[in-house]
Amino acid sequence: MREAGFVISREDWSLHPKGRLDQARHQQKVKEAIRRNLADLVAEESIILSDGKKVVKVPIRTLEEYRFRFDPGKQRHVGQGSGDERPGDVVARETGGSAPGRGPGAGDQPGIDYYEAELSVDELAEMIFEDLGLPNLQQKRKPELVSTGHEFNDVRRHGAMANLDKRRTLMEAFRRNALRGRPAFHPITPEDLRFKTWDEALEMQAAAVVLAMMDTSGSMGTFEKYIARSFYFWMVRFLRTRYRQVQIAFIAHDTRAREVSEQEFFTKGESGGTKCSSAYELALSLIQQRYPPDQYNIYAFHFSDGDNFPSDNARCVKLVQELLACCSAVGYGEIVNSRYATDSTLMSVYGKIDHPRFVRVTIREKSDVYPALRAFFRRQATDLAAAAMVGAPAGPWR
Repeated sequence: MREAGFVISREDWSLHPKGRLDQARHQQKVKEAIRRNLADLVAEESIILSDGKKVVKVPIRTLEEYRFRFDPGKQRHVGQGSGDERPGDVVARETGGSAPGRGPGAGDQPGIDYYEAELSVDELAEMIFEDLGLPNLQQKRKPELVSTGHEFNDVRRHGAMANLDKRRTLMEAFRRNALRGRPAFHPITPEDLRFKTWDEALEMQAAAVVLAMMDTSGSMGTFEKYIARSFYFWMVRFLRTRYRQVQIAFIAHDTRAREVSEQEFFTKGESGGTKCSSAYELALSLIQQRYPPDQYNIYAFHFSDGDNFPSDNARCVKLVQELLACCSAVGYGEIVNSRYATDSTLMSVYGKIDHPRFVRVTIREKSDVYPALRAFFRRQATDLAAAAMVGAPAGPWR
């Protein structure tokens, strides 16, 4: 009698989802490359001047895969690791010579392959905003009533077919047919129909307002104007993406300040002298008339080239201190052109203001716009729970 034989085998199932793993690894590498280039992408002119629906192309270096290489010399090779290596560890580097495509002269080495990864402005914004938030959020005395959607809280026999509850309808039909000795879902009669009814869900949310102030005097050249608009472009997009209940007041100033529309704010030309205190005076007036500090979280941000009347600097310091008394945060951004070696006298006097809610930044080139966003909208640990008070939608950062 022949004994039956058994074979026990073990397959490496990690090889089966290889395509999916490679795709996930590729997407991770793409995101890492984009994050390394965020500072340059934030101030990309084609994005700032677009309608916000543009597809962005980002150069991504190709990833070399390990492979067997034929050795025509038939030499003997051997080698092994210590066993402590991890993914991403550097095991060897090229020595001698300069990187391909770099250094003086025409060069005799092949270049590195780069490909362009496409992503929408919304996807880019998600990466830029993932760790940003309104700082120092507080619950105010008079929250606003905001609709957050609909809640289905009842079931009725009559209603719109769009609100048909299919599961309950089938159960009613099955129950009725079972009582007649034929347990089945068919037939379905009008008396089996069940409809969901809904009520509007309302939520009490604290309100917030951002006062966006920009210098539009004649000293604001093409570079200064572009940098200021780049910052406010992403600020507006950030606020409207992350928060449902935030108002934005746009203030443009030269020697006098006035509240303007959003379109005029981003397209207004430059002319006239500079008196920065006029913007702060108008901001304080708007707070007094429309945005009581006990009802609103108030944020005031101002961008200028710092070319202000020296006699007006002391007035600006006094008004900034008044803003700090009623605002959750106050920020000043100074755009310094390369032809100036030092900061302005206005930035110098602001350096004497020692307050935790006052933030100053200096922007000397386009890549400084992204650090300015992170400085002004630096989210603190205590702000995570408070973000819901101004209607922050659910997201990976909450």
